[in-house]
Amino acid sequence: MQKKYLTKAQALKKLQRYCAYQDRCHSEVRSKLIELGVYGDTLEEVMAELIIDRFLDEERFARSYVGGKFRVKKWGRIRIKQELRRRKISAYCTKKGLEEIEEEDYLACLRSILEKKIKEYSRKDNDFISHQKAAVYANGRGYEYPLIWEILREIRVDS
Repeated sequence: MQKKYLTKAQALKKLQRYCAYQDRCHSEVRSKLIELGVYGDTLEEVMAELIIDRFLDEERFARSYVGGKFRVKKWGRIRIKQELRRRKISAYCTKKGLEEIEEEDYLACLRSILEKKIKEYSRKDNDFISHQKAAVYANGRGYEYPLIWEILREIRVDS
């Protein structure tokens, strides 16, 4: 069976729908074009047209990605930065995206995660071990150790 190749206009129309459905980064769009069999100059022309028509905007992608991953998945800054780097998002766009996270919300979210995990672990472990396990869990979600331990000290004082 012979593979059907898309014209530039067909590829552009498909990718406009693809980008309109959800914000995409350049690497996702490039991969999608290659998957559709679009290569070389045609690929670059479609990418350029998507950028010009604002279907593709890395700063907007970074902002929506950061906001979503923080609010929905409760990821910390470290994890979000790693994921943006993996998607080849520039340092500038990453910085702009991270501005979406309010410091008070970030600390409140971290506190909530730690309190929930301490409660969960304290049933079977002593305080020190439950705090340590909660810290490891929060760090695995991408939160910074200095902030984690600062909040754990506050939680210990509040208890």
